[in-house]
Amino acid sequence: MEKNQNPWTFPVAVDDIPETGLHIEIDAPEAVRAELRALAGLRELRRLSAVFDLERRGAGVLVNGQVRARVGQTCVVTLEPVESDLEESVDLVFAPQLAESTQAKAIDRRTGQEEPPEPLVGGKLDLGAIATEFLLLGIDPYPRKAGAELGPIRADDGSARPFAALEALKKRLGGS
Repeated sequence: MEKNQNPWTFPVAVDDIPETGLHIEIDAPEAVRAELRALAGLRELRRLSAVFDLERRGAGVLVNGQVRARVGQTCVVTLEPVESDLEESVDLVFAPQLAESTQAKAIDRRTGQEEPPEPLVGGKLDLGAIATEFLLLGIDPYPRKAGAELGPIRADDGSARPFAALEALKKRLGGS
């Protein structure tokens, strides 16, 4: 049996979702946040929670919600700690794996493009995995402290020649 790679799982069976829908709020415990902090390369993950509304759509499910987190990172300019709040909207459609032509399509609100539904695996969807995915997608890959700017790189000799260092190395190694 293959071990699940996601440290946060919260499976919901489609059969357990009433026709009137289901509202679920989940909070990641400290042990899960510690694993996700390491996975995402974060300095801290103080809070991670998600709110989902699940609605049956035939054999499929419409998932709407929000993923919220408080993340601690390191500024790429100053190397100082940076704290930020993350809030990601979730709007997904899940459906049993069927032939492509028979699957319903979801419209991506950002692009207006049709997207195929996410597959339901074993008649279930994993809200923890969804929250983890949106957390990872929402993290700023280049966090900056407010007001931190990377200035132009200047050569010590005041030279504006971009290959001066290579030229000096070539001379030092005896090349012509």
